[in-house]
Amino acid sequence: MIRRILLPLTALLGALSAGAQDSKLHPVTITGRVIDTGCYMVHDGSGPEHEKCARVCAKKGIPLAIVDGDGKVWLPLGADHKNPNLPLMPFIEKKVKVTGTAVDRGGLTGIAIKTIEAAN
Repeated sequence: MIRRILLPLTALLGALSAGAQDSKLHPVTITGRVIDTGCYMVHDGSGPEHEKCARVCAKKGIPLAIVDGDGKVWLPLGADHKNPNLPLMPFIEKKVKVTGTAVDRGGLTGIAIKTIEAAN
């Protein structure tokens, strides 16, 4: 089940990164909660009680993302072929404020993270 989620997400992230010149790019600041996409999508796993599971999933390669106040899921983009989970790991299941460049393409929104900090 996880592989059915992870493989398409990985392919989509690669397409987003490779085709950024054809995408709508714009600076953005978002506030939201860091989630693991596998549990969030499959069984709505989220919240403080889910932090331990989300850490295990992220360490196994499940993509992390940010859910904003409107419920929109923002996928972090791996700059310079770096693991996009790394800047989000300290904030799993916590609220964050993120600045960066948004990339809209094919119904997905990615964010190239410039800064990230804990939010209230």
